[in-house]
Amino acid sequence: MHPSKRVTTINAGGDDGWGLFNAAKKRVAKGQDIIELTQGEHDITTDTRILEAMHKAAIGGNTGYSAIPGIPALREAIAARVTRQSGVKTTPDNVVVTAGGQAALFAAHYATCDPGDKALFIDPYYATYPGTIRSVGAVPVPVKARSRDGFQPRPADISAKADGAASLLINSPNNPTGAVYSSEIMTGIGRVAQDHDLWLISDEVYDTQVWDGDHIPTRSLPDLAPRTIQVGSMSKSHAMTGSRLGWIIAPEDMASHIIDLLTNTNYGVPGFIQEAALFALNLGPSIEEEVAAPFRRRREIVKRIVAGQQVVKAIPSDGAMYAMLDLRATGMTGEEFGYKLLDREKIAIMPGESFGSAAAGHIRVALTTDDDKLEDAIRRLLALAAEMAETADA
Repeated sequence: MHPSKRVTTINAGGDDGWGLFNAAKKRVAKGQDIIELTQGEHDITTDTRILEAMHKAAIGGNTGYSAIPGIPALREAIAARVTRQSGVKTTPDNVVVTAGGQAALFAAHYATCDPGDKALFIDPYYATYPGTIRSVGAVPVPVKARSRDGFQPRPADISAKADGAASLLINSPNNPTGAVYSSEIMTGIGRVAQDHDLWLISDEVYDTQVWDGDHIPTRSLPDLAPRTIQVGSMSKSHAMTGSRLGWIIAPEDMASHIIDLLTNTNYGVPGFIQEAALFALNLGPSIEEEVAAPFRRRREIVKRIVAGQQVVKAIPSDGAMYAMLDLRATGMTGEEFGYKLLDREKIAIMPGESFGSAAAGHIRVALTTDDDKLEDAIRRLLALAAEMAETADA
C-alpha cells in the first residue's frame, strides 16, 4: 500500500516554504529568545467582547451541528458587508461560510478546476497557493510579477499563459508583497479573465488593511461578478486567526455546488464561532480600523528606517501587515540571509523564496511585534545586510 499521488505531490517533492519558520519555532520551543517576524499573526488577542460572545454561545448550547452554508444571520451580515464594500448587490445565497480563508481557497479551486486543468496564480504568492492547486488535482501555473514594478502584475503576462486555463487566483492587498493592485491593473486582469473565459478567484482577506490607494473589490468591476469567487475571512480584519471563520462569495449556482462540497468535507463551522463572528461584524468598521492601526503605524517605522541607508530597498507596501525588503545587494538569497539573521541576531523573518522565484533575494518582515522591538529588529537587520554587502564587494 502507498499514499495517493494527490497527497504526496502537494509540495511537488520540495520544501513547503516554511523551513525557516519551523527552524525558528524549534528554537523558541527550546527557550531561545527569538524576535518572530514570520507569521501574519496579530500581537494582540481576539477582542474580549468577541470572546465573551463566543463563550456565551457555547455555554448557551450552540455546540451541535450547525448549518453547513453558515447560519442565516451571519450570511446576511457578510452579504451586507460585501455589498457595502463593492457596491454590487450580494445576497445570503451568494455566501458560503468556510473553516477559514484557506478552506475557502481549496473549495474555490475544487469547484472551478478539473484534474489536469491549468490554474494560474501570481508569483510572489502566499505559500499555500501552489499546494492548494495541486491538492485538487490541478496544475499550478505561476505568472511572475516584478520587483521593479512594485510587484504589480502585468495583465499581458497573465494573458500569455492563460490559454487552456480554468482559473486565475489574485490577491490584493497582497501577501507577501504589500502591493495593492491599481485600477488599471485590476481592469486589465478582468479583461484577461473575460477574454480567456477564466474563473477569477480573488483572495481579499486583507481588504481592511490598505494604507495607500484603494482596495478594488473584484466583484465591483464591470461584468466580473458572474465569474468571480471572492475569498474573505475574519482572521486579519478582526484578529480571529485561530477561530477559522472565512467565506466564499460566488454566483448562486456555484455557491450551491460549493455547499455540496462542504457537506462532504468540513460539514459546517461550529455554531458558537459563527455567533462570535456575527457579533464581531455587528461591531461595525471601527473595530476593523482598530485592529489595522498598528500595522499602518509600523509600516511607517520601517519606511523611515530603511530610507536612511542604501543597501536594502523597501518594496512599496500599500497594504497588508508586512514589509517586503529587497536585499539582493548583499549577494545572498533571502533564505541564506534569513538563516544568518536567525543565527546572529535571533530574529526570524520569511525568505522571499518561500513565496516563489519572483521574490528571490527578498525577505518578508511581518509587522507583528511592538513598535520598539520592531524598530530594534529592523536596525539590526539592516546592519547585518550592510556587513554582508561589504563582504560581497570585497
